Amino acid sequence: MAQKPSIPKGTRDFGPAEMAGRNYIFDTIRSVFKTYGYAPIETPSMENLSTLLGKYGEEGDKLLFRILNSGDAFSKINYDEYRVEGTEDGYNSKALSLKVCEKGLRYDLTVPFARFVVQHQNDITFPFKRFQIQPVWRADRPQKGRYREFYQCDVDVIGSTSQLNELELVQIVDRVFTLFDVNVCIKINNRKVLTGMAEICGFPDKVVDITVAIDKIDKIGLEAVEAEMAEKGLTPEAVEVIRPVLTLAGTTAEKIAVMRDLMNGKSASGLVSETGLKGLDELEELFGFIEAAGICHEVEIDLSLARGLNYYTGAIFEVKAKDFAIGSICGGGRYDNLTGIFGLPNMSGVGISFGADRIYDVLKGLDKFPSEVTSTTKLLFANMGVDELKYLIPVVKSLREAGVPCEIYPEQTKLKKQFDYADKKAIPFLSIVGGNEAAEGIVNIKNLSTGEQKSFAKEDVAAMLDFLA
Repeated sequence: MAQKPSIPKGTRDFGPAEMAGRNYIFDTIRSVFKTYGYAPIETPSMENLSTLLGKYGEEGDKLLFRILNSGDAFSKINYDEYRVEGTEDGYNSKALSLKVCEKGLRYDLTVPFARFVVQHQNDITFPFKRFQIQPVWRADRPQKGRYREFYQCDVDVIGSTSQLNELELVQIVDRVFTLFDVNVCIKINNRKVLTGMAEICGFPDKVVDITVAIDKIDKIGLEAVEAEMAEKGLTPEAVEVIRPVLTLAGTTAEKIAVMRDLMNGKSASGLVSETGLKGLDELEELFGFIEAAGICHEVEIDLSLARGLNYYTGAIFEVKAKDFAIGSICGGGRYDNLTGIFGLPNMSGVGISFGADRIYDVLKGLDKFPSEVTSTTKLLFANMGVDELKYLIPVVKSLREAGVPCEIYPEQTKLKKQFDYADKKAIPFLSIVGGNEAAEGIVNIKNLSTGEQKSFAKEDVAAMLDFLA
């Protein structure tokens, strides 16, 4: 029996229609990146595991796809070296996996970018502004809007601490979603504020546990977040200090003012956090820039925003569609020393990543794709016979050279079948040229959506272009 074709869970095939939509997304985002002076790079789909491990937290490490060494990876393994009493399988599986898997598929584009910067530091100019549009892989549980293979569209600047860079990223997000005609909310926080929360509640060593927990508040709710923090060792008193932050409301200025009081010793603990105050200063400056820039979309400070990646040190961003139920479609932040782990310290950077697959789902769900995106062919020439084809071939050549995507139906068959082909492929224009038209030296073109039809001289390509525009 023939094998039933299938693909791995969390991956997708994309046909011509889907690819037209995806390329529209990539081209739009790429065009905005370029207008802000960012240049493209690419990195390999796989990286050394030593590059990837430890950069995404414990949960992130579990989601890394590891690549088995080529050949018989297990042939020279001394299993006794990895035997551990009292474990479920009797072995140190983490150490064993590192022995047989030296590489892994990239989890994101930021860590490979940091590796790239260090490796090529003598060949690039700082501040270095790059964008990167490539797939990433995560062994996550597949669900709506969450895939194991998906594209990211990253834009980063490294080698500058100025918050004008943060502003520029907000402007890029604003411009991209204006072009997509999608209403979004841009949420901003600062990782120093989160560190300050851990300090004023008396558990500075629990900042990762706290941020991982509160990052889930939209998914699991306040009570579940508080329960998770308690499980991680926070006392009820510590949770009580954090609770007002997670329920804070009001304008940006009001939120910052309340947080400044809390960080300045006016919380239930009475503790002061200089780090938290520094984060609030940075937020205040950034929102001042944003106000001056005249951003079209909603921008709000969200003090519960954490983002689970360990490398963020300053501003953090998350973008959500307001009219379509899906997770974040864009996110990022500042990282002060990500290159330091590769031997280049004190190289601050900031970046943001657009989730192309989720953006596709949003545009599809809201019917925001332009009509011209749905078809790769603009004009179909009906096949009326060999003589007519010889007449049309030079016309088709001229139109293609002028940039018009067009094709000739390959077989001489019933016109209904050729019309159906144009309809199924959403081809907006159709040309039927028979013997009479060829004898007169004309080309008929019909707009299938409006019904308008015009005749053109065979040589008048410019007039045809105007009609097709």
